[in-house]
Amino acid sequence: MQALVLVGGFGTRLRPLTLNTPKQMLPIVGKPMIEHVVEHLAAHGVTEVVLSLGFAPEAFQEAYPDGVCAGLPLHYAIEPEPLDTAGAVRFAALDAGIDDTFLVLNGDVLTGLDVSALVERHQGFSAQATLHLTPVDDPSRYGVVPTDADGRVLGFVEKPAPGTAPTNWINAGTYVFEPTVLDHIAAGRRVSVEREVFPAMAQAGSLFAWESDDYWVDTGTPETYLQAQLDFLDGQRGPAHCGLDQTAVIKGTVERSEIGANCMVETGAVVRNSVLLAGAHIAAGARVEDAIIGWGSTVGEGATVRNLSVVGHEAHVPAETVLDGLTLAK
Repeated sequence: MQALVLVGGFGTRLRPLTLNTPKQMLPIVGKPMIEHVVEHLAAHGVTEVVLSLGFAPEAFQEAYPDGVCAGLPLHYAIEPEPLDTAGAVRFAALDAGIDDTFLVLNGDVLTGLDVSALVERHQGFSAQATLHLTPVDDPSRYGVVPTDADGRVLGFVEKPAPGTAPTNWINAGTYVFEPTVLDHIAAGRRVSVEREVFPAMAQAGSLFAWESDDYWVDTGTPETYLQAQLDFLDGQRGPAHCGLDQTAVIKGTVERSEIGANCMVETGAVVRNSVLLAGAHIAAGARVEDAIIGWGSTVGEGATVRNLSVVGHEAHVPAETVLDGLTLAK
């Protein structure tokens, strides 16, 4: 089976980390996010991955020049212009010559979903498309999907106002499509799968969904990108991850944090519940708590970075500065 992975977005919610880097190429516990996604697909029998590329496609091509990621062959489908989610699916599927049942998934979602079971359920529904649904406490940021007792989707409400959602089961970003879904996507313009295609299919009765409460996180915000890493450290994604690259130098205190290659934490510095990407330098007496520090960045002596602050790549936090819930670019 082929899987089409959407990785063409700008990652605006994770800026400045994504100003020049696709979010799926940001590391999760030491390797690019996309590798975690592809490894999971490979474990469920996927034989080829089609990457739907838009923003900075060269980042993927340079990282996997032989066209192989996590043991699976890649097909690069580069949009000539932004086509939104459904337009991207149509373009990439045609570019890759997909002509049988295929998977579609958002490349910024990490999940423990049994993909094989989702495909089986789709076949049992005899559906045109089947969505994976997951429960959340606050569905207002997502596409909410009410269903009937048979799994048929009754509607598709994209990002309802707080308190108005008909259910807390949301679109989890993994789908099984028949090639006929492409017929519902207009050519030559931007088309949203969430706002246009799915609502129309639901109205026609050809859209089904399967609910499961497997591990699931959308890594597209600083909070969830950080949480995904802490989940690995805490053992919620298999055996607990060490979190400390062997090339890092730790003279200060590090607690429940992911420390990348060639990082330095100086004497008296404290890093807690945070992520330091490769080459980050935390100077003496500095504190980094619940924060993300980009590649090659420096936090000066006595500075404090906390409360989901994000320091971009190769940026510098001056000595004694306090970043509280803020972002800092180079």
